[in-house]
Amino acid sequence: MAEPTPRRNEPRRRPAPLLFEPAEAAGDPEHFFDLESIDDPRALLDRATELTLAFRAAADRAVEFQAIAAAQLADPRRFDRLTAAAIAERAEWTEDYAKKMVEFGRDLLRGVEGNGHGHGHGVSDHA
Repeated sequence: MAEPTPRRNEPRRRPAPLLFEPAEAAGDPEHFFDLESIDDPRALLDRATELTLAFRAAADRAVEFQAIAAAQLADPRRFDRLTAAAIAERAEWTEDYAKKMVEFGRDLLRGVEGNGHGHGHGVSDHA
């Protein structure tokens, strides 16, 4: 997926909290979507698989929004447009990856503007 740029002397950003996980449960390091309470291995596999698929879909969707934002930030019509290097720094990517994401975002935006169906592309096709 993203190619993070290593940074020294800077704290690593923590992942965004999962908003549908209750706050008291999220504070418990042993708790993860109540999976630890499932004793039946078949049920555990089923539920863990459901979560895996949901997280993959959410990650794919988030990457699409990253690409759209990168394309918008790099738009030459913006007076405050950012370079690929500035986008890379902000997103903790390499500059080459930022360029690919800008292009992917442009493809998505063309799809959205052209026919209303810009999502569903795999970032791996563009990165």
